[in-house]
Formats: sequence, structure tokens, C-alpha cells
Amino acid sequence: MRNLRFRSAATAATTALVAALALTACGQTDAVGAASKPDDAKTVSTSTPTSTSTPTAKDEATDKPQDSNRHNAETAGTSSGKNSSGNAKSGARTTCTGGNTKVTVTNVARPINHLLVTATNTGKGTCDAYYAPLLGFDDAQAVTQINEDSKPQAVVTLAPGESAYASIALGGDGSPDIAAYQLSVHFAGRANEGSVGSPANLTLPKGTMISDTTSVSYWQSTMADALTW
Repeated sequence: MRNLRFRSAATAATTALVAALALTACGQTDAVGAASKPDDAKTVSTSTPTSTSTPTAKDEATDKPQDSNRHNAETAGTSSGKNSSGNAKSGARTTCTGGNTKVTVTNVARPINHLLVTATNTGKGTCDAYYAPLLGFDDAQAVTQINEDSKPQAVVTLAPGESAYASIALGGDGSPDIAAYQLSVHFAGRANEGSVGSPANLTLPKGTMISDTTSVSYWQSTMADALTW
């Protein structure tokens, strides 16, 4: 009877030991399974910065206007530079010549025996009409004399579309008695050392007569001033 109790106690102890070992094994398995989750989380965390490093559509949209604005500013600056340079060139003052003016010669009623020479600026910039027109009638070898008393206080400056005037006193100190048909109008330079640029070649009004003392006035800014000489 005593042996039976002893065996029962031994069997119960063995059963308890097996159960304890089983529980320990289960606990270790669960612990290993639980430890895998942080590894997964670590993997996700590591991949996230990689995805965020790729530029987004918003970033590209932000960059493009900046590049476009910079390009527009540079283009505007270049265009502006070209427009200033063109304006500067078109607005530069030059000498009036037959190339940038339209020249005409006409009869006038008063004073008698006078012609009026008009030079109108047809260029894009301002031009200066220096001194007096240098006239040549027909095949004359010498320039028509200039009336020095008619010298204005300042050089006549013409903006585009404006005109300068000079009168021709056909008789001078006598009566005109030489028929004339053609007139060449040359322009003096700033240094007044001969003519500059191209001349204007005109046909004189029918019946024009000149004399040995025919003279021309300096360029004037108004018709009235020119015809006082």
C-alpha cells in the first residue's frame, strides 16, 4: 500500500514537470514570434525615408515657376538692353544731310526775288542743321555766298518731322539776270570744313534768275526768320 502511494506521487511529479516544460516551450515560442514585429516595424521605418526623398509634384511645380521667372527676368533684361540700345541709337543727334532730310525749294511772294529752301528731318533721331546750306546753281564752280548777317544765336536742331529754313536772295545787290535751272544743296558739318553726307539735287522753279551777287541765309528755325534776309 505504501508502494502504491509512492508511485502515485512520483507519477504526479512527473506529470507536473512535463507540464512545466511544455509551458516554458510555449512561452519561448511566443517571445520569438513577438520579437519579429519590431523587425518588421524597423523595415518599414527604413523604407519610408527612401520614398520621401523622391521629388513630389508639388516640389516640381514650385521649382518650375522659379526657373521660369528667372528666365523671364533675364529675357526682359536682354530685351530691355536691346530696346535702350535701339532707342539710344535712334535718338542720337546727327548732322542733317540730304540722306536724313527732305529738301525743297519754292518761290515766295515776299520779299521779291527770293526763294525759300526747306529741309525737313525724315530720320528717326534728332539732327543739327549747321551754318548755312552750301548751294551750287547749275554748273557753278563756287559755292553761293552766305549772308553772314543772318547767323542765328544757336544751331538749328530738328526733331523728326521738324524743318529748318533758309532764304535765297536772287538779286543780291543787283537785278537777277542769269537763268538757272538746277540747284544742289549740300550740308555743312559741325567743324564747317566743307560738306558732309549726301546733297539734295533739286529742280528750280520755272523762270528762276540769279545774279553774281546771289546769296543765301543761315539755317533758321522758322520761315519768318529766314525770309527777313
